[in-house]
Amino acid sequence: MDKKKVLFVCVHNSARSQMAEALLRALRGDRYEAYSAGTEPTGVDPDAVRAMAEIGIDISEQRSKGLEGLRDVHFDTIVTLCDAGDSCPFIPGVHMHRAFPDPAGGGMNAFRRVRDEIKRWIEETF
Repeated sequence: MDKKKVLFVCVHNSARSQMAEALLRALRGDRYEAYSAGTEPTGVDPDAVRAMAEIGIDISEQRSKGLEGLRDVHFDTIVTLCDAGDSCPFIPGVHMHRAFPDPAGGGMNAFRRVRDEIKRWIEETF
């Protein structure tokens, strides 16, 4: 059975999409191949790395990526993860949108909350 390919997109590919990619891989890696990208990639937020390490998932080697590097990949599902405060990217062919608040600048508790919300959503959705 071929794994379904899922792309998580946010603006900077620094926290929410990185955490979603890693969580889908950890929770449902037997059925899904997870990717993430941003419209303006900046770098993985160190607080996202720490928040994921707290639950035993290492994302220290993940890197922020732009959409252009994934043009030749066919995705079964594309998910945007921005909230109303973001300039959510318009991606042709988006299959799903799920708003999660941007944890940047909110300290570790904000990253933990968003991580846990994304985890619950992935468990329920995938």
